[in-house]
Amino acid sequence: MASLSFYSLLMVGFLLRCLAVVSQQNELSTMLELQKELQVPGWNPSGSDYCSWVGVHCNSNGSVERLELPRHELQGNISVISLLKALKWLDLSNNFFHGPIPSTFGNLTALEFLDFSSNKFESSIPTQLGGMLNLRSLNLSNNMLNGRIPNEMWSLERLEELQVSGNKLTGSIPNWVGNLTNLRVFTAYENYLSGRIPENLGSDSELEVLNLHSNNLEGLIPMSIFASGKLEVLVLTMNILNGSIPESIGNCEGLSNLRIGNNRLVGSIPASIGNISSLTYFEADYNHLSGEIVPGIARCSNLTLLNLANNRFTGTVPSELGELTNLQELIVSGNNLIGKIPRSLLRCKNLSKLDLSSNGINGSIPEELCNMSRLQFLLLGQNSIRGEIPHEIGNCIRLLKLQLGGNYLTGAIPPEIGKIKNLQIALNLSFNHLYGPVPHELGKLDKLVSLDLSNNQLSGSIPSELKGMLSLIDVNFSNNLFTGQIPNFAPFQKNPSSSFSGNKGLCGDPLNSCGGSFGSGGSNRHKVSYRILLAVIGSGLTVFITVTVVVLLFMMREKKERAAKAASVALDGTASPPSITASNIFVENLKQAVDFENAIKATMKDSNKISSGTFSTIYKAVMPSGLILSVKRLKSMDRTVLHHQNKMLRELERLGKLCHDNLLRPIGFVIYEDIALLLHDYFPNGTLSQLLHDGAKAEFEPDWPRRLSIAIGVAEGIAFLHNVAIIHLDISSSNVFLDSNFNPLIGEIEISKLLDPSRGTASISAVAGSFGYIPPEYAYTMQVTAPGNVYSYGVVLLEILTTRLPVDEAFGEGLDLVKWVHGAPARGETPEQILDSRLSTVSFAWRKQMLAALKVALLCTDATPAKRPKMKKVVEMLLEVNQE
Repeated sequence: MASLSFYSLLMVGFLLRCLAVVSQQNELSTMLELQKELQVPGWNPSGSDYCSWVGVHCNSNGSVERLELPRHELQGNISVISLLKALKWLDLSNNFFHGPIPSTFGNLTALEFLDFSSNKFESSIPTQLGGMLNLRSLNLSNNMLNGRIPNEMWSLERLEELQVSGNKLTGSIPNWVGNLTNLRVFTAYENYLSGRIPENLGSDSELEVLNLHSNNLEGLIPMSIFASGKLEVLVLTMNILNGSIPESIGNCEGLSNLRIGNNRLVGSIPASIGNISSLTYFEADYNHLSGEIVPGIARCSNLTLLNLANNRFTGTVPSELGELTNLQELIVSGNNLIGKIPRSLLRCKNLSKLDLSSNGINGSIPEELCNMSRLQFLLLGQNSIRGEIPHEIGNCIRLLKLQLGGNYLTGAIPPEIGKIKNLQIALNLSFNHLYGPVPHELGKLDKLVSLDLSNNQLSGSIPSELKGMLSLIDVNFSNNLFTGQIPNFAPFQKNPSSSFSGNKGLCGDPLNSCGGSFGSGGSNRHKVSYRILLAVIGSGLTVFITVTVVVLLFMMREKKERAAKAASVALDGTASPPSITASNIFVENLKQAVDFENAIKATMKDSNKISSGTFSTIYKAVMPSGLILSVKRLKSMDRTVLHHQNKMLRELERLGKLCHDNLLRPIGFVIYEDIALLLHDYFPNGTLSQLLHDGAKAEFEPDWPRRLSIAIGVAEGIAFLHNVAIIHLDISSSNVFLDSNFNPLIGEIEISKLLDPSRGTASISAVAGSFGYIPPEYAYTMQVTAPGNVYSYGVVLLEILTTRLPVDEAFGEGLDLVKWVHGAPARGETPEQILDSRLSTVSFAWRKQMLAALKVALLCTDATPAKRPKMKKVVEMLLEVNQE
């Protein structure tokens, strides 16, 4: 009997070993199949030791327990992963996976952690995910998922973190989310969710983070979310919530981030807000809140941002706010506040933004206001402030924007304002009772973009020294008592005549020309005679030059018309069409829709021209089928490609097969005579350069998330090119095209191979790149390199952050954007003064991300090529910025 038992045990052990071997063989088979599908770098398909592969962790039985492959640029079918039954941890975030999430993942019953964030998964969330009964963390954020959050997931009782933000989800938040007793983090922001927040959310859990901003949620803020007192972050902005702020919010002493703006909340701020000693950010703007601003807020000693703008608050600005020594932004504009500016605020030494505009604030501007040395935004417009502008205003040397318009200020404009050299966004003194001349010292404000002195009693002439305001775009001198001639200064003449109207003694462009009689006396007569003589000579020269130019233009037009007529005749069939030596369309379903002769014809009309770059000119072409294409005509310097035509065709076909979402790949080509045309998709949103610079004078949209997304996309595209050994020859914002969703696509990728298909780099003697983007070492290396690409990308990133051109006279002689940014510390300027303040001042989150991205740009534009990061590292750093 004992012997039988012994042999039974041996048999059981043998069977277990057999099962383990079979299990390992199955696991190996699964992993080899996964390697074949995903092509993961560092995975050896010929080896059997899959447990040593990158991102793979096994248990003692050889079963895969953890699979961590974030940011590997992976794509493909991942359904085979569901065969790894022992899997507990799966991280595939920040890759290029698309299509539906496989429903078979519901079979992974041992899984505890699942992160599919920042991919392109679409369709709805599979109901089968409810089968992952041990799941503690689920992150599906930043995909393209739609539909509802499935009710079938109610069984995920162990969930501690549920993140589904940045998708296209609809419907309401399921009630089962409120039943999750272990829930600590729930984020579902930037979706299309509607209905009410579950009334039991957080009541039986230790909820720490709740972020639901940018949805269509309505109803009350549930008191349950404050029940445990563990809440640290609450973000409900941009919904349609109503009711009041619950008094129980004071239970959460660890709450650091409270953002409830852009809703329909009513009532007053509860007095219990003062209990939240850790509160750092408090935003409740654009609601219907009323009553007085509770002085108890001053007990929130860590507060750095207080934004109560555009509500219905009454009373005065509490003097107790001066106790907030960490306060950086105080924004209470658009309320019904009265009283004087509290002098206690002068104790807020860290205050960078003071916005009391559009209230009923009275009294005068404190002379000591500029003792707050970090003040960058002083916005006191549309109040009832009286008295003179103190001369001490010149001590506010860090100011970026000064808004004092719409008050009852009197006296002269202090010349000391000319000392505020950093003033760049706006100087607005309009609609006051200011008198006297405009100080010529204002001409020292060479960074200023907008100047409004309208609707005062200012007199005298407009000083010619204002020509020193090199960055000026918008001006308004209307409705004053100015006399004399408007200085001949381009920003003045480019503004409408209404900017100077209402000044009876003022004349000159853009108003009517100046009149008046000549003076008497010998000297004056001589001056008049010389003027007349010079005018006659000038007129004669003008007529001569005009006639010459007209004749030349006529000859050029006639020549062009003859050429166009000849081309037209050739193309309409009355003569032989151009001799097409080679052509092809790489996309099968477009072959019938493209007409090569129409593509050629489109490049012969200037009216079709979209843009002109270093290597090519791009035209818009409408096919008879209705398809719209961009046709790129290579410039003459690139016709050397015709000597390598067979190699060129192979390169074009290879490039047409490159698969990356941020590359503008050719869909075809046509070669006729000695001209090469490349065919691409047409993108109506134009280029990144047009978005940043052409739209700067139009209506401005605060769009930092879009800009950051574009920056990441461009970086990912360049990193991909470097991975396949392609060096781009002309990285610039003009070569970044934007699709209908503002996804960036890098153009001109084919040029690096077409100029010399035998090499992956090109000589600078043949390629100049775009001015302002060329790295300094090209002057002596004469070679285009990957670190040079990184530098050019860094310039693009600086453009995105500053909205400034790579080369601009405003930087000063010998300076470009890179030198201007790197030289900021020497000029005593802070990083915040480099950034586009219209973006960086929207929120602390945006500013934090922009400052982090600025550090990346500075690394990329280091003068030493070896110190620049690789593009893959740049992508990683920017993705980290996006998570902040």
